[in-house]
Amino acid sequence: MSKAGKLSKSQVRKAVAALLKHIAKQSAGKKNSQLFEDDQIFNLVVALKRTPDQASNKPIRIEIPNPLHSAEGAEVCLFVKDHKGEGHKAAKERIKSMANSGVAKVIGMSKLKANYFTFEAKRKLCDQYDLFLADDRILPSLPKLIGKTFFKKKKQPIPVDLKKKDWGLQIKMAVNATYTFQSEGSCMNVRVARSSQEEDEIVDNIMAVAEQLGDVVPRKWKNVQALYLKTNESVALPIYSSAPEEVAQRISGGVPSAGAEEKKKAIKA
Repeated sequence: MSKAGKLSKSQVRKAVAALLKHIAKQSAGKKNSQLFEDDQIFNLVVALKRTPDQASNKPIRIEIPNPLHSAEGAEVCLFVKDHKGEGHKAAKERIKSMANSGVAKVIGMSKLKANYFTFEAKRKLCDQYDLFLADDRILPSLPKLIGKTFFKKKKQPIPVDLKKKDWGLQIKMAVNATYTFQSEGSCMNVRVARSSQEEDEIVDNIMAVAEQLGDVVPRKWKNVQALYLKTNESVALPIYSSAPEEVAQRISGGVPSAGAEEKKKAIKA
């Protein structure tokens, strides 16, 4: 049995089909100018039996067969190491020389400090790009510079190893994966697909993430209580439960178990 053997692919497909139908129904009532804004993110919510001993903002990498971002279409911002502006220009020129890197903006540490010190500037920067990457050598220094908005929106920079010569490969590997974070609560969230992708691609991504859950969830699969699939504008659809009776009781309006309210809030977020 594969590591995703606990998860029914047919159940996943039913949930994906239901959410795609819901999105299509929403889009039908909108004007044409709004249709391009309806590319919604599919989130896999992992409800845990026990909360992690310690939270971490370090991104946990998960491989998926069908990337959420393409090198041609993604808006990626790269934070690089520099000293009084030196190093930033060289990195910018190197990125320019690379074909289809996906990196639209290169920002050095000194410019980040000088130009993005206000809350509003940090918020606008966070909203401007799909994905943020950073030289792994400067990652520990970034939290104070980028502010809380990045962490609230789960857009904290993904580390890339720019000490290596093959920047293109390092960036491609970072862009093509998805990530999760170990929070203080009893749920973890993984962005698994976009609604613009084909149904088969979405299903394959979800199954691929499930294959790797044992490697990223604290205490592995035995700590997974339930899995839910949702978009940012939908209810959470259950696709797996290790305790069917307990989950069924909560769904049917029974008395919630300990920690159920906390999970409910996390799923709605």
